[in-house]
Amino acid sequence: MMKDHEIHTAAATLLQNWNQCTRLTELPTQCRPNNRAEAYAIQEELTRLSGQTVFGWKIAATSLMGQAHIGVDGPLAGRLLSQRILQDGAVISLSGNLMRVAEAEFAFRLGRSLPKRDELYSVEEVLDAAESLHPAIEIPDSRYHDFVRVGAPQLIADNACASWFVLGAATPANWREDDLAQHEVRAYRNGTLVASGSGSNVLGDPRIALTWIANELNTFGDGLLAGQVVTTGTCIAPPSISPGDRFRVDFGAFGTMEAAFS
Repeated sequence: MMKDHEIHTAAATLLQNWNQCTRLTELPTQCRPNNRAEAYAIQEELTRLSGQTVFGWKIAATSLMGQAHIGVDGPLAGRLLSQRILQDGAVISLSGNLMRVAEAEFAFRLGRSLPKRDELYSVEEVLDAAESLHPAIEIPDSRYHDFVRVGAPQLIADNACASWFVLGAATPANWREDDLAQHEVRAYRNGTLVASGSGSNVLGDPRIALTWIANELNTFGDGLLAGQVVTTGTCIAPPSISPGDRFRVDFGAFGTMEAAFS
């Protein structure tokens, strides 16, 4: 297991690159995580050093296209930091952003905590703890030059490619009765349809993705807290975005929302 000073060095290195909009090839060998436990320890220290609170959580690579995009074979959890949360209609600077893509995601707000315990959580338990469903847009980024090559532990340490997160209003629709796997999502760039998909692209169903992160944090963290928001991964192949673009997502009965880029 990594020593405390190695975890601190890795987290400080990543945070410095995040703050300065710079990139590194990889973390130095002496403070590079070898597994998920070490990676999440670095992610936690990065959050502490940032001085920000945890608004919620994101799941990266819940689809085959997402896994291919960052070169992993399964999902990763990351923290949504309080100063990176925006509201519907926000204008987001792409200065220093390497990925320059936008994602349309189902997000859930928890009404009840799912604390760490000995046994795993079921889908039914996790859904019972969910209070509301929201459309959301994520603008990911990485602090690595070649994020496809560095592997899952280094990506987790880098907060699972988190950057900006735009949260839409809670849907008034009865989402619990909807088949989220088959629910269609469309994305428009400057008024033109550029991508479409459904909840089936998110580990087969956004409810399954929400359960995955509850159990990932049950294993590698302290669980999920009431009030936190979890965004479950992109439903679409993420289209490219550039300064001057407007990006709108349409979740049908669940609502629409948009963001602009500068």
